[in-house]
Amino acid sequence: MEQPKTERVLRLMKMMAGNNNYTVEDMAERLGISYRSVYRYIETFKDSGFVVHRMEGGIYKLGKESRYFKEISQLIHFTDEEAHIVNQLIEGLDNTNMLKQNLRKKLTTVYNCTSMADCVVEGKNAINVNRIIEAITEHRQAVLKSYSSSHTGVVRDRLVEPFGFTTNYVQVWCYEPESGLNKLFNTARIGQVEVLDEPWQFAELHHEGYIDIFRITGFEQKRVRLELGVMSHNLLVEEYPLATRDLTQIDDSRWLLDTMVCDYAGIGRFVMGLSGDINIQTPDFEEYMAKCSEAIYHRYKK
Repeated sequence: MEQPKTERVLRLMKMMAGNNNYTVEDMAERLGISYRSVYRYIETFKDSGFVVHRMEGGIYKLGKESRYFKEISQLIHFTDEEAHIVNQLIEGLDNTNMLKQNLRKKLTTVYNCTSMADCVVEGKNAINVNRIIEAITEHRQAVLKSYSSSHTGVVRDRLVEPFGFTTNYVQVWCYEPESGLNKLFNTARIGQVEVLDEPWQFAELHHEGYIDIFRITGFEQKRVRLELGVMSHNLLVEEYPLATRDLTQIDDSRWLLDTMVCDYAGIGRFVMGLSGDINIQTPDFEEYMAKCSEAIYHRYKK
């Protein structure tokens, strides 16, 4: 099988084995091929011993009972931030290095940088995270037992339909039938996870929000423009590598950050500590920072 076709087949397998849901139309668009080709590859999977499920809404998934499913589902995936760092390392190779172009091509064409790896999770949350992965993979509801909410301060059980993780499994995206909302739950605040036999009832309502360069999540975005000096620029790219995508150099000592954020809290925390080296060019955000500064002043004036 020629190299381009091999890459397309691998990407298709990972889309059908991963946590995200794709229709034939979605997969054809992402792979840049026709619907007919997607159907042909799916038939090839079936002939090779894979079980293919056609879910509600025209979504196609590789069945967990498929041959080699575990090996495919555990292939390495990169988050956006991890892929960005890997790409920077690749770019650091000398242009005469014959592997450079091949590595770049494989990173951008084979790996789905927004999917999470169904892999072994270490640490105290390992059991809970792996049970959530089970619920996501099998499209089942789950109960997050004794979940401690940082917003309400209440500890109680939460019935949810989990469908995706943020970076490093810190939080999980869930649809909560009780509230009718998609929410993020911090995995460290879950007592235990009980995976139910009840299948998802609201799959069509599952929707992940955005994650900005400051790792803040939300369902809406706001544009912010900052002029950065040398110190703030250097600290920004060291602490938040994805910021380099939204930076433009003005001169030897100034950079413009033009980015979309989900909430002012993340970027505000960064600016607050480096206010002397940053000029805010967004009026709404400038007003937000002024109120924060005033609140801090009055708190410590006492």
